[in-house]
Amino acid sequence: MRTDLLRFNGAVERDPAIDAWMIEHAGELGAIAQQWFDVMRKCGDEVRELMHDGCPVACLGDAPFAYVNVFTAHVNVGFFQGAALPDPDRLLQGNGTFMRHVKLIPGTAANSAALSRLIHAAYSDIKARVEHG
Repeated sequence: MRTDLLRFNGAVERDPAIDAWMIEHAGELGAIAQQWFDVMRKCGDEVRELMHDGCPVACLGDAPFAYVNVFTAHVNVGFFQGAALPDPDRLLQGNGTFMRHVKLIPGTAANSAALSRLIHAAYSDIKARVEHG
């Protein structure tokens, strides 16, 4: 079954609003968000970004693939097509039709290699969806 992709207007190569958001969220949680958003930014030359629903979102063109968000005591690294991603390390949480997230809590060890693989898988997945429908 083919589903239409979520698309966002206004994605740019580097959104100053995201840099401002990172400054506003300085501290331990903000550093975690910055670390993982930087991984998203480096996925490929076609990565664009924007603010959506108050958080930084990474897109392939206008198709979002991942985001970060800071909460009171944790950071979410989320995936717009997360339900379709391979997750052998069982990091993903959520039970929505499409979206999933990884919750990162300061002071708790994170499986950085597995999370990095998820981010790159999300980028590859959205690239295939955009290019091949």
